[in-house]
Amino acid sequence: MSLTREEVAKIAHLARLALTPEELEHYQDQLSAVLDYAAHLNELDLAGVEPSLHAIGGASAPRQNVMREDVITPSLPLEDVLFNAAETDQDQFLIQSVLDE
Repeated sequence: MSLTREEVAKIAHLARLALTPEELEHYQDQLSAVLDYAAHLNELDLAGVEPSLHAIGGASAPRQNVMREDVITPSLPLEDVLFNAAETDQDQFLIQSVLDE
């Protein structure tokens, strides 16, 4: 499937990308190649293949959670944890706010 320049421009607009004419041509070729490859998947004979919910196993081999006992072990001393911190307050990392109030 070959995309037109206008279709690529529309996709770029929806993605809020400002593309030059050269980039439009470049992405037109690349996106068309991706769609052509995906079209090959429609040609596969999948008769008798079980659908799966994930990449590992199928309906006959469901995934299992691997659990272990929750064992409390000693952690690093607080002084070691905060050793390289630029600033601390009440035994916590103090960082610059990134949200406007």
